[in-house]
Amino acid sequence: MTETQDDTTDTSTVVFLVAGEGIERVELTEPWGAVTEAGHTALLVSTSDGEVDLVDHLTPAGTQAVDRTTADVTAADIDVLVLPGGVANPDALRQDQYAVTMVREMVEAGKPVLAICHAPWVLIEADVVRGRRVTSYPSLRTDLVNAGAEWVDEELVSSDGVFTSRNPDDLPAFCDALLGAIRGAD
Repeated sequence: MTETQDDTTDTSTVVFLVAGEGIERVELTEPWGAVTEAGHTALLVSTSDGEVDLVDHLTPAGTQAVDRTTADVTAADIDVLVLPGGVANPDALRQDQYAVTMVREMVEAGKPVLAICHAPWVLIEADVVRGRRVTSYPSLRTDLVNAGAEWVDEELVSSDGVFTSRNPDDLPAFCDALLGAIRGAD
């Protein structure tokens, strides 16, 4: 940003990274809304093109169109990365090498990465939780500890540019952290 620009005119590219199914709807749509309402570009990147299936817990809850695939996007294209949860979504996403590489490269570049609920499974696969303080859905505690993280039960945890939350109840804090991360990336 140049000195003559007003920081309210800057926009960031925020990528929401998901697999093809099992995405917890509210963990995608609420942060997405916060990003777009603030005037930033939100892109849905998935392991395959077309549409992804959203859920409310395990109940089908609609679809959302994919903007690009993981094979077509790199960390260099992204200002902030968001990993929505759901159980099936991050379990499938962590099996996509492009997605795992994207997460690892974002963290290594010092760019903000936000993960909620079960999404820290992808952080484990990218080997970026070792030595970090994190939170997640409680069932991931052992996985995160075994991967070298310090797990805590808090609504939002920030550790060197990696932000984690536990579940949809934490979305207000998660969305605030997301908007703060975007401001920091501008």
